[in-house]
Amino acid sequence: MQITDKSNFSRDYISRLTTVLAEFDHSSFSLIVQMLLGAYHEGRQIFVAGNGGSASTASHFACDLNKGVSYGLEKRFRMISLSDCVPSVLAYANDVSYDSVFVEQLKNFYMPGDLVIGISGSGNSENVLRCIKYANENDGHSIGLCGFGGGKLSGMVEVALVARVNDMQKVEDIHMIIVHMLMQVLYVELHGEHPGKAC
Repeated sequence: MQITDKSNFSRDYISRLTTVLAEFDHSSFSLIVQMLLGAYHEGRQIFVAGNGGSASTASHFACDLNKGVSYGLEKRFRMISLSDCVPSVLAYANDVSYDSVFVEQLKNFYMPGDLVIGISGSGNSENVLRCIKYANENDGHSIGLCGFGGGKLSGMVEVALVARVNDMQKVEDIHMIIVHMLMQVLYVELHGEHPGKAC
């Protein structure tokens, strides 16, 4: 199939994305902000994990909190993306199982009370679910960013924010928007001003 009118395609894509954003779950967003602020003020670690495009979102999320929000503050966020250490991911995938690549890394650093964030478009990525299960069973806190119908992840976490659209790229678009909104609201909360061009 060929797309003859590319401008109509882009208009349709943005229109569908706008429709999903119009139904955004602002209550869950607010709860996530409070959980992140709680982790910050209590000096707890934050872990985030995802596969594929969601791995990129996890990395971006950690960068935005560790540098984007924290720079210039005496007290800083402590966030680790479990998707980032490629040698560790590959070693566990090769020697144990791909389902274990995140939770085994988590066990090295996790302390009771820490916050674990799972990002999964389908909500059914087993390696992400194992991290959430570990946090739930070890006095931790959990957040899920999901898509489609939320999958298993949405039912396992304390707070789930679901991009309710059956299109993986739009789910990932919305997850990145969420990350950027979180970065900005946390910056304002902790710096007392809008980040503007600084970040």
